[in-house]
Amino acid sequence: MKDKRLWNTRRVNILGLDIDVLTMNQTVDLVEEYVKRKAQLHLMGVNADKINECQKNLELAKIVNNCGVINADGASVVLASRFLKKSLPERVAGIDLMLNLVRLSAEKDYSIYLLGAKKEVVFKTKNVLMEQFPSLRIVGIHDGYFEDNCWKDLSDEIKGLNPDFVFVGITSPKKEYLIEYLQSEGNSSVFMGVGGSFDVISGEIARAPHWMQKANLEWLFRMMQEPKRLFKRYFFGNSKFIYMVVKEKMKRDRGFE
Repeated sequence: MKDKRLWNTRRVNILGLDIDVLTMNQTVDLVEEYVKRKAQLHLMGVNADKINECQKNLELAKIVNNCGVINADGASVVLASRFLKKSLPERVAGIDLMLNLVRLSAEKDYSIYLLGAKKEVVFKTKNVLMEQFPSLRIVGIHDGYFEDNCWKDLSDEIKGLNPDFVFVGITSPKKEYLIEYLQSEGNSSVFMGVGGSFDVISGEIARAPHWMQKANLEWLFRMMQEPKRLFKRYFFGNSKFIYMVVKEKMKRDRGFE
């Protein structure tokens, strides 16, 4: 399903994926317009891993490019854009964007729904957010462990609650397919995939120190936390991404774009 874009913001194409030229503040302002108009939105964050995945999964690539707002959620993507002379202004980190939208919701009385992670983690995430933002309206929560035959019941629940935001902490590409389904069922919320943000917010996993975030080394901190699971993704995945970016640059320099 293709989101109806409220504004045709400028986009650049990085290895087949369109990405909006937006800062964090511009993204928050734009997303709020979707909330005000109760317009469907799949808010997408793109990093090197997502771009790698889309090279072999054309269905996922189509979903990404059909999203109404697509951010650069990865320092590697921003650096690649500058190398390719398609400069993106800054990284819009998914967890920071989520927290900014949660803060906005508390200030403007928008409602949110938390979907994903283990049951104890999503409960703890709810409690932490309520402690930080006492006026926040969390109208529902659901863990991320359910079968595909439960999608209809989940859609009916969300439709009945009609939240302004649904934050989805499920692994890719299942979360993208689920969001597409929920939109096709007529749910008019802003849907945002947030990866492992619930684990960080709940305190289950520590986030990189601020200096590592500023130095674009957050990926290294994550790999140090879970080396067995993430070494292949970051080492081989980043190598593949760099190779594709350099190859694209050489192609552009030779005038084949």
